[in-house]
Amino acid sequence: MNQIDIVGQVIGGSFGDVIVREKSGKNLEIGDLLVSDENDSILILQVFALEYGSQIQDKMQQMMSGVNLEQGGINAEFYEPEFVNYVLARIKPLARVSKSDNKVTLPKSLPMFFNKLRLVQSSDLTFLKKGGEQIYLGKIRSGSKIVDAEVWLRAEDVFTHHILIPATTGRGKSNLVKTILWHVLDSNRVGALVLDAHDEYYGRKDPGLKDHPLAKQNLVYYTPTPPPGSNRLVINLESIRPEHFLGIVEFSDAQWQAIRSYNAKEREFWISRIMTEPLISLGVGNGAETHIATLAVLKRKLRLILSLEVDEQGRINSKNEVFDAGTKGLTTVDDIVRDIEAGKIVVLDTSRLGNEAELIVGNIIASRIFERYKEHKAKGELDRKPVVTVVIEEAPRVIGEDKIIPRNENIYSTIAKEGRKFKIGLTAITQLSSVIPRTILANMNTKIILGNEMVQERKAIIESASQDLSEDDRNIASLDKGEAIISSIFVPFAIPIKIPLFEELVRQKDHSKEIPKPKVY
Repeated sequence: MNQIDIVGQVIGGSFGDVIVREKSGKNLEIGDLLVSDENDSILILQVFALEYGSQIQDKMQQMMSGVNLEQGGINAEFYEPEFVNYVLARIKPLARVSKSDNKVTLPKSLPMFFNKLRLVQSSDLTFLKKGGEQIYLGKIRSGSKIVDAEVWLRAEDVFTHHILIPATTGRGKSNLVKTILWHVLDSNRVGALVLDAHDEYYGRKDPGLKDHPLAKQNLVYYTPTPPPGSNRLVINLESIRPEHFLGIVEFSDAQWQAIRSYNAKEREFWISRIMTEPLISLGVGNGAETHIATLAVLKRKLRLILSLEVDEQGRINSKNEVFDAGTKGLTTVDDIVRDIEAGKIVVLDTSRLGNEAELIVGNIIASRIFERYKEHKAKGELDRKPVVTVVIEEAPRVIGEDKIIPRNENIYSTIAKEGRKFKIGLTAITQLSSVIPRTILANMNTKIILGNEMVQERKAIIESASQDLSEDDRNIASLDKGEAIISSIFVPFAIPIKIPLFEELVRQKDHSKEIPKPKVY
């Protein structure tokens, strides 16, 4: 090995906290991946802390600094200064790779004393090669340096065991999700339901999933204002069942009793009946006043949540044009479920909907998918079906602490706890991991961790990670936009990656297409 590759040398420490002296001029960074060459294997290690070292005693350093500050212009010159003052790096072992068969194991020993270390190279990471139906997440990152080694994960494994994408605003969550979905479109082995609250994934005006070469076959787009080739998002009120409100809308016991009563009598027309029921016709006595008050509250809640209004002729209209009380949208849910079962990505533009209405629409469809896949499993047909993932932003809205008790449980929390048995998983995006129950966080077996400055959120992520990230607190806080750490039961160690810019993926896929520049706001 050429000496120019050497960046440091092991000088002491303990397992998990090896001390390395940095070679002069090499400038190690937090997150750098280093390699110790052993007899029959290589040991991959990672820098998690940097500090100064010096042969000069602290009191002498303080005196020299004081003289320089107070009298100025005095330069302290040392004979061979690189031996006097230097940088120490604290590193932890990540993985041991056998040179004979490329087998990766967890390290159980320290690197050799005084062994020289070098930066990781792409040839050290050949065990990460792509194989089978996989999704691309990015390239290996060593500190801020990109290594020419791609990271691919098996789609069925990561989607059925749930993906959590935690990050603060502006760290590239949307870019990451678009990158993942872009590679899902390469085949029809994964069906996805994407609740797009900002109408950013399809790409109406900017680059988006529509630009994928297989978009016509594997992408379906629903929106209240459909462009040519897409579908109008309209859900008939008959598709909504009372349980679709669980864990999303808070109803009192009296209101639930009224809902169940109307549902029992009116069946699928229960919402229409509540909305058009004249309060004056309920009469008096036998608790009629209480019933009138309950019904009035229900009318108001349904009107606000679903953006409904009743005109003078008693017709129900939807202000957001998504819900319909007539004959429109009767087959929308079945059409979407059929496409997802065929391994397609279905993007729902829910930007016109309020928070609760968006979740209800997703609940209706996800519930139908869950029911269908349970039937497939009972019939022994599940193995022939594609894995399904439900992509949802601000995940604590449906899997937060107050959403998992039986009374409030919704389909999202059910999928988080039971979905993997039926090949259904969540891709949950959040800024607030700390409000998600630890039991559900532990079930999210793949975490793609982007930058986060909040201590409480980093602590929740670290405590629920599949690998030991106890030394990575500063590393996570310093992640720049597009930088991430993958912690998963499907990777040999927590892998630092650089996520590609989505627009570059589009350009690489079709050089002949002129991709418009993203708008600058």
